[in-house]
Amino acid sequence: MDIKPDTIKISTSHREEIFASHANLYVTVKGSSVFSGNEAMKKAREVSQLVEVLTRYGLSPDAIQLQGVRLESASGTVLKSSSAIYRLKVKTEKVDQLAELLDIIAEQKNTTLERIEWKYPEEEARARGLDAALAKGKEKAVSVASSLGVRLLGVYDFMENTFDEERPPMPFQAMEMNMKARTAVADQPSLNMEIQHSKTIQVNVEIWYRVSDLEDRKFQFPGTYPTNK
Repeated sequence: MDIKPDTIKISTSHREEIFASHANLYVTVKGSSVFSGNEAMKKAREVSQLVEVLTRYGLSPDAIQLQGVRLESASGTVLKSSSAIYRLKVKTEKVDQLAELLDIIAEQKNTTLERIEWKYPEEEARARGLDAALAKGKEKAVSVASSLGVRLLGVYDFMENTFDEERPPMPFQAMEMNMKARTAVADQPSLNMEIQHSKTIQVNVEIWYRVSDLEDRKFQFPGTYPTNK
């Protein structure tokens, strides 16, 4: 049976606030006709109008995706007069595009912003957090080992976990009301419309360091250190 070596356990963490680098906008468009698939992007008049104005602004057609179509029919059957709700996802590559895109969407009739999905440079933040936590852990281990009068021999075990804490977004009802107000007063900027968002990344590490044998060392009075033979 393996015998666990003498170890000391070191726990450290690192927190960092990061800001959204881009976002996905989820919108619904009420159309007066029913189409599906690629046809909807070109033949559904209300949808094609939104696509046209967004691509004219500078978005790639690939950044606008149809995610679903819900049929609306009072009679329960599909007729030429039936209407449909089209669900679209609009990808933004840069967060500084967001304000103008929100204004564009607000100006379109029968178009509603449902929610904003914020995207972050999380991988880079996690890598920085891990490096910082490991550096803190190593420094702490050296200090603890020195105080105990032992030597660090290596790493016996290691655990890492990451915690994300995202700030709650502004209530959507206020966003929707503000977009309606923006369409009524075209010359004024959007107020209370959140165009930047942040979250906190916390990296926690636990490191078990192997240390020189404690049982071979004679009892030391507090504040004294073993002498080298």
